[in-house]
Amino acid sequence: MRFDHSTTIQAAPERVWEVFSDVERWPDWTPTVESVERLDAGRLHVGARTRIRQPKLPVAVWEVTAFEEGQYFEWVSKAPGIRTTGGHRVISTPEGTVATATIVQEGPLGWLFGKLYAGLTKSYVTTETQKLKEVSESLDAAG
Repeated sequence: MRFDHSTTIQAAPERVWEVFSDVERWPDWTPTVESVERLDAGRLHVGARTRIRQPKLPVAVWEVTAFEEGQYFEWVSKAPGIRTTGGHRVISTPEGTVATATIVQEGPLGWLFGKLYAGLTKSYVTTETQKLKEVSESLDAAG
């Protein structure tokens, strides 16, 4: 199952990327994340691991599997029978910066988890991109 949501943000792509890729600060701006614990030091990179606690979901450890500075990162969380991939993309367009959050659930239980949590997952990716828009535009306006 796949869930994604995009929003156009009136802020510089560098600003949007700064907010989106600073995963440790997510609990400061989105209600969909209760706590974040980086399991290694430094900026995000392929192989970086992060433990995330979200309301109504089991605690998950995410490992970065793809990373393009300023544009995209993808990470994966695995549990018995399910592999969840989260994508985070920032693209500059003439209309503004487009940010996209994606969740893909695969594996023998991926379809079941996806179906059971479809409403929550859709709500979370929508909320995350909307809150990203709010905080990025606010920070960009403040300079």
